[in-house]
Amino acid sequence: MSIRIVRLGTPRAADEGTRIGTVRRPARGVPKADFARQNWYDVWYPNLSPTPELMKLALSTHAEPDSPQSQKDWARFVREFRHQMAEPDAARSIDVLAALSHGANFSVGCYCENEARCHRSVLRALLAERGADVAAS
Repeated sequence: MSIRIVRLGTPRAADEGTRIGTVRRPARGVPKADFARQNWYDVWYPNLSPTPELMKLALSTHAEPDSPQSQKDWARFVREFRHQMAEPDAARSIDVLAALSHGANFSVGCYCENEARCHRSVLRALLAERGADVAAS
């Protein structure tokens, strides 16, 4: 049993289980009835997504990820998102997912192409820190 960290909208693994969308907004242009069928997510859970302001900061690092400013901005994003995830409701959600990972297969994901510059990389680390069984990428 484990948690997979995935890009939403990609084909599912055979044993992936329930897919949880940890995104601020639902998939655009997709009817709600098609979210699961099109491999976006089965459950939308924005509680584990960055605030809109933090999303802007993260997205600003995508164009030139190796530039000194992008690296500085990414480090700031990680620090601030970790702070956001330390708030009681988010922290409890992460604890629940970590505990569930030992008895069920499921996935959490986001739309970003590059996990290294996506909040799901931070969620991966936070879940592992809480003792979750996290599948390798």
